[in-house]
Amino acid sequence: MTEILLIMLGAILIENFIFSRFFGICPFLGVSENPDTAVGMGFAVILVMTVSCAATSLVYDHLLVRFGLEYLSTIAFIVIIASLVQLIEMFLKKLIPSLYNALGIYLPLITTNCAVLGAALLNVEENRGFIHSVVFGFSAAVGFTLALVVFAGVRARIKNCDVPKSFRGSSIALVAAGLIAMAFSGFSSISI
Repeated sequence: MTEILLIMLGAILIENFIFSRFFGICPFLGVSENPDTAVGMGFAVILVMTVSCAATSLVYDHLLVRFGLEYLSTIAFIVIIASLVQLIEMFLKKLIPSLYNALGIYLPLITTNCAVLGAALLNVEENRGFIHSVVFGFSAAVGFTLALVVFAGVRARIKNCDVPKSFRGSSIALVAAGLIAMAFSGFSSISI
């Protein structure tokens, strides 16, 4: 149980995919203007990353390793992730069209989000079992969502501020992201 808690703490705070590993920056910057959209994207990433880590762990352990095809792991993982994203996209379009429209192009971009693929590949690299892979995928996605929602809140506050003309737009967003990343780096001193 302690090992699972350490995986969770490490993935959410210490090695946060956005602020420590710099995975998934495109949706982080693109969807973070509205906190509601950020939460929706976060839940989609949590679902995709958790299920994809479970599926990729099973495929890797029971198919790729068994038949000596480990070198195909990246291609197999991309196919699995793309399939899951398509299912979620169809689900959102049918049941929650407002969130589907708000996410726009960033929903299909989960397919190529390096955070999702990175979680699957890190599980293989760290030789995690099925349970640890699922816990890591879920926790990394929660960390991604936390970063997305915190940044969306900061960007919402910035809209009400008198920002100098040269810093308006993406400049102030990148400065704010850097400051948040520096704050998250304080967690790196926690030894696990």
